[in-house]
Amino acid sequence: MFLIGIAGGSGSGKTTFAKKIIQNSADPSVALLHQDSYYLPSPPPDLKTHGEPNFDHPDAFDWALLRSHLAQLKAGGQVSVPIYDYRSNQRTKETERVGPCKVILLEGIFTLWDAELRDLFDLKVFLHVDSDIRFIRRLHRDVKERGRTLDGIIRQYYDTVRPMHHEFLEPTRQYADIAVGEETDVAAEVIAARVRHAMTAERKSRTEPT
Repeated sequence: MFLIGIAGGSGSGKTTFAKKIIQNSADPSVALLHQDSYYLPSPPPDLKTHGEPNFDHPDAFDWALLRSHLAQLKAGGQVSVPIYDYRSNQRTKETERVGPCKVILLEGIFTLWDAELRDLFDLKVFLHVDSDIRFIRRLHRDVKERGRTLDGIIRQYYDTVRPMHHEFLEPTRQYADIAVGEETDVAAEVIAARVRHAMTAERKSRTEPT
């Protein structure tokens, strides 16, 4: 199984980029995982900034579950991925079954943060997009999709998103095999070609006599 990690700041276009790769791969055995699905079931009470939960710190994620799921998928298994509710900031009781898959794309702000996870990836990608563009994208998304207010989004950006990006997220760029800017179409086509090659090699290995 071929595993790709896609990291980048909030609003850098990770999900859109991953979907472009899947579209160019044109294969139903390619699946997408979101690191946001692996937020802790409830915000940790000791991880707050100005009284508000800090969702942009590495400790806000359930690393043990994410590591376990990726290892199971890498081994050809199936997992039950949590479904997270952004409006209530809680993990719901529902899950989504994923796997077995030939290719998995994991996207998230801290996809390249954990050394154990990095060792599982066959390809590591970092989306490097200017902060003003990322902020505008985040603003539109959180108002439209997550029921946030303008004042709340701005406050969260300055309290946690921006400082956590500089302290924890930006340094993970050094671990990427590929850094991609705002023009992602060509990069998605190149990575999709790598995905198709990996799937062809996997099919060939299964048909060759041992």
